[in-house]
Amino acid sequence: MIHPAFQFDNYLLKRQVLALTGKFRVYDPNDNLVLFCQQKMFKLKEDIRIYADENKTQELLYIKARQILDFSAAYDVVDSQSDTKVGVLRRKGFRSMLRDEWQVLDAYDQPIGILLEDNMSRALLRRFILGRLLPQSYDLLINDIVVAEMKQRFHLFRYDLDLDFSMDSNRTLDHRLGIAAAILLGTIEGKQESA
Repeated sequence: MIHPAFQFDNYLLKRQVLALTGKFRVYDPNDNLVLFCQQKMFKLKEDIRIYADENKTQELLYIKARQILDFSAAYDVVDSQSDTKVGVLRRKGFRSMLRDEWQVLDAYDQPIGILLEDNMSRALLRRFILGRLLPQSYDLLINDIVVAEMKQRFHLFRYDLDLDFSMDSNRTLDHRLGIAAAILLGTIEGKQESA
């Protein structure tokens, strides 16, 4: 049974600034904290744990990189309660240099969708001219149909990302996989900012 934290169609993800490790809080449409995430420090391979609360009393998901250094990294998303793989998020290495692109795979490593930064011209403006002044926006598509949108809010000193799954009335996307994708995007964005 999937935890109730994954039942909503809309979420707000916030990344804590000035923390030694990446800390994320995910809020439901009523501004209730439903998920808390903290990266493990000093890990060679990315290891992100997602909990039901800030006290970390119940681990719900984990995201783990398959290799130490890989430009086209693949991340397994696993349900911690049942220890079953939910799916995989694989970054398209060289393509993501100019415009973020991720492949979404099912639990058997079969492609089911793609996560794309809004468009090439905006992506280039972000990378080479405007930086954080131009918030990022992503579409998650399954069978060429948008099933989720992720839109960064404009803030100079914060990272807030709105997640909208409402267009996916048939629930073709597992929200656990969509939330994991948003956390990975925020993690990578945070690393790029601190580099």
